[in-house]
Amino acid sequence: MKISGNLVDIPNRKIYPASLEISNGKILKIQEIQKLDGLPFLMPGFIDAHVHVESSMLVPSEFARLAVVHGTVATISDPHEIANVCGMAGVEYMIENGKQVPFKFYFGAPSCVPATLFETAGGEIDATDIENLMSRPEIHYLAEMMNWPGTVNRDPIVMEKIRIAKKYGKPIDGHAPGLKGELAEKYVSAGPSTDHECFTYDEALGKIKLGMKISIREGSAAKNFEALIDLIDEYPEMIMFCSDDKHPDNLAISHINELAARAVAKGKDLFDVLRASCLNPIFHYSLPVGQLRVGDPADFILVKDLEKFDVLATYIGGQKVAENGKSLIHRVKNEVINNFHTSLKKPEDFQLKSKGSKVRVIEALDGQLITPEIQGEILVKNGFAESNPEKAILKITVVNRYQDTPPAVAFIKNFGLKTGAIASSVGHDSHNIIAVGIDDESICKAVNLIIEAKGGVSAVSGDREEILPLPVGGIMSASDGYEVAAAYTSIDRMAKEMGATLNSPFMTLSFMALLVIPDLKLSDKGLFDGKKFGFVEVFL
Repeated sequence: MKISGNLVDIPNRKIYPASLEISNGKILKIQEIQKLDGLPFLMPGFIDAHVHVESSMLVPSEFARLAVVHGTVATISDPHEIANVCGMAGVEYMIENGKQVPFKFYFGAPSCVPATLFETAGGEIDATDIENLMSRPEIHYLAEMMNWPGTVNRDPIVMEKIRIAKKYGKPIDGHAPGLKGELAEKYVSAGPSTDHECFTYDEALGKIKLGMKISIREGSAAKNFEALIDLIDEYPEMIMFCSDDKHPDNLAISHINELAARAVAKGKDLFDVLRASCLNPIFHYSLPVGQLRVGDPADFILVKDLEKFDVLATYIGGQKVAENGKSLIHRVKNEVINNFHTSLKKPEDFQLKSKGSKVRVIEALDGQLITPEIQGEILVKNGFAESNPEKAILKITVVNRYQDTPPAVAFIKNFGLKTGAIASSVGHDSHNIIAVGIDDESICKAVNLIIEAKGGVSAVSGDREEILPLPVGGIMSASDGYEVAAAYTSIDRMAKEMGATLNSPFMTLSFMALLVIPDLKLSDKGLFDGKKFGFVEVFL
């Protein structure tokens, strides 16, 4: 097979017309040809340097079908989410499902399952499991080490997992939001070599100077591109692009190609941008992904131009997997695994006895995972604390989905709902059920929809109800990815019709139980201060 185009040679920073000769999935020959008008550009495929496939609400085989349309040929995939639900069986599920399609999933060994001891998870990955995973060729790195206090303080369990990764010569991903100075030095010196959690330029620059690669994240909820992209000017070899968490409606529209286009539009050097988008993950993780060289796997894309990066075709291992906006990857049979054991709830389960009207409030910020602690006033009726919609303070709850225990209840600001409630069993990291609403009745209805489906996202407003079922681990669907994207678009629209003001209300909701991101979060066990790393009272 021969394919011609204007070849983009990123390492040598040049572009020239060339013909690729491909045989047995590899590039056999690259020959410069006479310049021809109208040739597309030939370049290496895009790589997502850090993503939780589960957050697309799609199983890996369906994620791949959508991603290749945007020129993505590989992902650095942390199966942390399904591991928190189903343990090692969840990791195995992701590996095996991904093998069914022509796409390059590079999975890591989840380092923090459960993420903390302050929440109830459905699985555990201990040091013995890490040893098991690290010995396997399918596992390419130790996934994000979220326990930064344990890392900084050299906790024996944390350090044993890091030691095992070093033993097998595999990279260690970091997760250290806001860490600077001496704490950052201690963290990096333990072994983590990447971070995707930086939200300021100075923080990221400090970590680069300590030797860390920075993955600039632009997901459905957390958006750090604008704050960090200028780093590429001086440190192109230290930058990668990632989505971290990408909901299905967004994945149907774009992926890493969008970040490359935005960077070029901001005047960033084309070859620096493509190095970050396509090559740096290969170098850092030692990936067997093609770089458009003789002898490489034939992983490459054809794009219309080098500004918008409209993808004309995607090839993986010499196989055309996408063409002109259509995926050529066939659907495969997907099994279902889950871990969901909780009973239907009653409205009174969500009542909170008042100890006054002043409370600690989680402040949700659009485009950020950090949630400052603020103070607010709630309404008190018949001795119970209730939402105060006029001040945008709503009730939030986390319901243990693994066993029957009383729901945890607190308050949150900025969701903006004027009626009803929204809920989700996508609740990082343990994936308990999380809901925000105006009143206990609506919250209860939204939660029960999810319990009945054994996983999903739901919205309730009066007599109107919508649910997107997620039967795989309570966090993914095995259905057609484009159908899931359409269903998610519908329920997202309903949430906004109910008053939700956030750009991605369900994605933001999913992070409100993520205890490892400061400041204030809610687990199934109570309100949690991420800076003090301990529980605090709701009432002041």
